[in-house]
Amino acid sequence: MANSATASRISSAGLRAKATSSKQNAAALRSAPQVRVSRSHKVQYRSARSNRNVVRAASMEEQTKQMAEAERRWQANVREGRVRSVSAEEAVSLVQSGEYALLDVRPAEEVEKGKVEGSVDVPLFVIDDDISPGGLLKQMSAFGMGGWWLGGSHMKPNETFLPAVLNSVPTEKPVIVACQKGLRSLAACEQLSRGGYQQIAWLNGGFEAAEKGVIPTTDGQDIRLAGIGGLSAVIGWTPLQQAEGASITDGPFGNVLKVAGFIVVLDTLAFAFEFLNASGN
Repeated sequence: MANSATASRISSAGLRAKATSSKQNAAALRSAPQVRVSRSHKVQYRSARSNRNVVRAASMEEQTKQMAEAERRWQANVREGRVRSVSAEEAVSLVQSGEYALLDVRPAEEVEKGKVEGSVDVPLFVIDDDISPGGLLKQMSAFGMGGWWLGGSHMKPNETFLPAVLNSVPTEKPVIVACQKGLRSLAACEQLSRGGYQQIAWLNGGFEAAEKGVIPTTDGQDIRLAGIGGLSAVIGWTPLQQAEGASITDGPFGNVLKVAGFIVVLDTLAFAFEFLNASGN
């Protein structure tokens, strides 16, 4: 009987001790500091993201300035007589007489749409086939910012451009440099000058500035249209296509196509904005 009473007292004491311990633990938990994501950390994260956007914008601004400076330098070469400016008619006459070689620096995709008779074809830029995450991002950006409309791809400088030209055209041979619109060829003139060419001419305005039929092509194609691709080539909204009556929007379904095209434009611009905005986060 005594043993039973003793056991009962021990059990009661143990229960009281457990209850006291539980209360102490609960009190300790209530008084312990709470782990929370402070507002300052959120502000710091947003600030870091904002800083990345500022750096990216500054980089783009710097690239734009460098490009503008390079274009002014190229144009100065023409103004100061280091590069001779010629029209399409002059270029054809000089090439057909054998006095000058014609160097076409357009990408292969444009040359296929209009190959100039007797030209030496060496692209100044080639398609960037980089499939790394960074390369794919550049390609998607190029598509979202005009490639879908004009059919262009993200390009990179052709590292073998000058060696390829040197293998095809002697440095003592006068050369006319041409492209679709005139800017890439103007840039190529500077490289040729550095490579040792002394007599360099530039097709002012590119092939697009020529009158129809002036520039002879191997298959009779209108070389002025060689730079048109993508949706613009299908719908025919470029000035050249409109002038040639090549637009399919003049038919019975013209208004429907124009509305559809306008919707595609808005949708693609929205996609491009969302994509670029997301990539900045």
